[in-house]
Amino acid sequence: MNHVSDAPAPVRSPLPGGLAGSTALVIGGSSGIGLGAARLLHDLGVRVVLAGRDKARLDAAVESVATEGGAEVLGAVADAADEDAVRAAFDLAGPVEHVLLTAGGYTGAGPLTEITSEAVHEAYDQRVWAALVAARLAAERLPAGGSLTLTSGTLVLRPMPGAAGAMAPVGGVEALTRALAVELAPRRLRVNAVRYGMFDTPLLRSVGGLPTDEAVRDAGAGFPLGRVGTAEEAGAAPVFLMANTYITGQVVTVDGGQILA
Repeated sequence: MNHVSDAPAPVRSPLPGGLAGSTALVIGGSSGIGLGAARLLHDLGVRVVLAGRDKARLDAAVESVATEGGAEVLGAVADAADEDAVRAAFDLAGPVEHVLLTAGGYTGAGPLTEITSEAVHEAYDQRVWAALVAARLAAERLPAGGSLTLTSGTLVLRPMPGAAGAMAPVGGVEALTRALAVELAPRRLRVNAVRYGMFDTPLLRSVGGLPTDEAVRDAGAGFPLGRVGTAEEAGAAPVFLMANTYITGQVVTVDGGQILA
């Protein structure tokens, strides 16, 4: 159990290189932004444990990161909303300094008159409850100076019709970020979130209705930088938040200026 500390939070280099030798658990790390972050962390000398629901996709992700050499890479089959499964992922990982939660799709989307209780409850489970599970286990396991990074999306700032059921739990994650940062501060743990715009991930291509390179290219043409972001560009944000030892309770927007367009 990580008990309340009378000592201040430890200081280390706030540069990403300071993460070398630590262990990061990436829940939702078998594809997309989680996998992009995992690759960057591995390149920095971080031991990475990927957790995801689909074993075949998880195995492929572990292999794709591990083949680059360096620190150990492990995989744990786990649904982010299943506390027992996530606990088992923590057990597999052993000592962990940093946790990144990127799991959660676009469940609950649809016209207000048509969304179902089941869909919205699933959205809350995958976003809000999963964040609480990760936070509870992080409070038990992480040492002082450890971090938990959550994710949200820019639709909470620029909502569109048909997004209410899906975005309500995403907004809940942002509220949780600040609440958890306060509650876990006595343990000297940091909690932050990244509010993402549109990035080229399997989720965007499937749920977002952009199945081809051309569709993704066209979707990004009107953005300030003329394109959507890559998974690695998205993954760099949680790496920054893990590395900087004096950031907590913040929601950082990373969208290439999309909300300005």
